[in-house]
Amino acid sequence: MSVRYIDPTDGACYSVDRPLWCSPSGGYLNLTPGTGLRRHEIDTACWSVWRYARAIRVPVAGAVTLGEGWTPLVPIEWDGTAVRAKLEFMMPTGSFKDRGMTVMITYLKQCGLERVLEDSSGNAGAALAAYAAAAGIEARILVPETASYPKIVQIAAAGADAVVIPGSRQDVADAALAMSQEIFYASHNRQAFFAEGTKTLAYELWEQCGFTAPDNVVVPLGYGANVLGCEHGFRELLANGEIERMPKIHAVQAANCAPYFAAYTAGVEHLVPTEIRPTVAEGIASSQPTRVREVLAAVRKSGGAIVAVEEDEIGAALATLARKGLYVEPTSAAAAAGLSRLIAAGRVRSGECTVLVLTGSGLKAGDRIGSLLGVAARQLSA
Repeated sequence: MSVRYIDPTDGACYSVDRPLWCSPSGGYLNLTPGTGLRRHEIDTACWSVWRYARAIRVPVAGAVTLGEGWTPLVPIEWDGTAVRAKLEFMMPTGSFKDRGMTVMITYLKQCGLERVLEDSSGNAGAALAAYAAAAGIEARILVPETASYPKIVQIAAAGADAVVIPGSRQDVADAALAMSQEIFYASHNRQAFFAEGTKTLAYELWEQCGFTAPDNVVVPLGYGANVLGCEHGFRELLANGEIERMPKIHAVQAANCAPYFAAYTAGVEHLVPTEIRPTVAEGIASSQPTRVREVLAAVRKSGGAIVAVEEDEIGAALATLARKGLYVEPTSAAAAAGLSRLIAAGRVRSGECTVLVLTGSGLKAGDRIGSLLGVAARQLSA
């Protein structure tokens, strides 16, 4: 399977025989376009993301897998509209990050790496810690001091070196860049093979929707892994004639940390000055995302939108989801709050096939959720 790294700024290509996380100038790298697969090439005996191994440009032999993928797609009603909830929080480590991590760690192991570094608000770190442990690779994970304690415990329990960095989420990324001189920086936001895993979300939705593309896919937006995953996967399916059109990709940010929303609203392809404040949706609290132009282009070309939701909207959506039996972390609830805005604006309509992607488990943020919703057990009266 032919694949190379490509620098989007100048078109220079590099061999994937040696793992890279940046170009010589320090910018991010992508992979050259993939050819995808057709439905008869699905490995129907496999029930993980490697079911779509023909489309994943990493040799499947020796894949580091924990059975990730093929998460439920369940019908729910949201603001009077029938939608389908994609339960990505039902992954081995409790978040969608397992899709990208199984592929990225498999690639890095095949390249012979023995130590890796990652920075994360929690979920990616937990996923990398788990898959690195399964691969026999040492891992150091940098997390912000605001990260949920259950996520930190999850990282450390897998045997990774969990390091708390004072300051913002961006301070954590900056610390990782400084440490990248001594240990390979396996950033899920920079290492291009991560997207080879996240694009399987598109393949799964295609298959679960009867080999058709949904009309709308609504995802939370931090760095943009799910936006780009959907764009890559559905674009490959379109090129192969397996779908007739792209779905509209709608992305949701927390208003307290919404750099993509600001750029989208301004009609530009780059970040603009934006006030950044703390948000309960820690998983999307990314003030300086990496692939800005590509994420914005993916949303715009699909006919989708980027919306931003307030903290009280996130809390209300979180409570509503929980009462439907869907216990997710606030980051996932942000997507549901955004769906409410899209329905109210007429951008998502009844009768369309709409998928709401719920990315992370509420079990990772129990204390925060309890405080946010004001819920706890009551004492039994004597």
